[in-house]
Amino acid sequence: MADEDITLPKGDLMKGKRGVVMGVANHNSIAWAIASQLAAQGAELAFTYIDAMEKRVKPLGESIGVKTFVPCEVTDDASMEAAFRVIGEAFGGKIDFLVHAIAFSDKNELKGSFVENTTRANFLRSMDISAFSFVDAARRCAPMMSPGGSMITLTYLGSERVIPNYNVMGVAKAALEASTRYIARDLGPKGIRVNAISAGAIRTLSLAGISGGRSMIGQGRQWSPLREDTAPEGVAGCALWLLSDLGRSTTGEVIHVDAGFHIMGLPDEMESDA
Repeated sequence: MADEDITLPKGDLMKGKRGVVMGVANHNSIAWAIASQLAAQGAELAFTYIDAMEKRVKPLGESIGVKTFVPCEVTDDASMEAAFRVIGEAFGGKIDFLVHAIAFSDKNELKGSFVENTTRANFLRSMDISAFSFVDAARRCAPMMSPGGSMITLTYLGSERVIPNYNVMGVAKAALEASTRYIARDLGPKGIRVNAISAGAIRTLSLAGISGGRSMIGQGRQWSPLREDTAPEGVAGCALWLLSDLGRSTTGEVIHVDAGFHIMGLPDEMESDA
């Protein structure tokens, strides 16, 4: 199933809704799958990007009708302020949803011992980019959101369980998930929903930065109840549900989209030829 070509369903589920997508890197990124699904359902999108990704991000966005592209460095307050000011002006001061798909850590520290290889500088930088940036983006989006607004971020099972070589990113993702719950608590009275999607291993630039990351895909397929890879379209479908009006009454959740990998304690024994 996961290897079949899946056509994104088109419709009007997001017609009239405007939102921000942060974190598109290339055509393999989960953020791109989500953005494509939102656009197919009629959403108007704005993309933020770092300068190094501009040549990749703009052609992708333009292919699905994105007109607003804004450079944004999430570790810089002035850059964040300027980015959301431009987006607000482009959207007439109203934003309906936010997709946060940003994470970073020095790949040299994503291997071996977490205790021995993690430096203070990279720990703080990983937390800043991977967790605090969602808090900051939520704070800037919230004043432009009406009741019914929705925010999502992307996390991974390494926040809950020890994953070899995931190291400080697991700690950062745990902080991101906790932040999701606190943001949901704060913005709930305003009618804004906030959730996280815990996606399984997918062939992305982020996975390539983890030592042995490619093997996680094969293991995920072998262990999962569905015996399949996590499909980007499945993650995009979950995002569509959470960001659309269909997601009403769901907030503060971490929803796993990983072909069921997270429910397994041990893999089923392989059948013997004997």
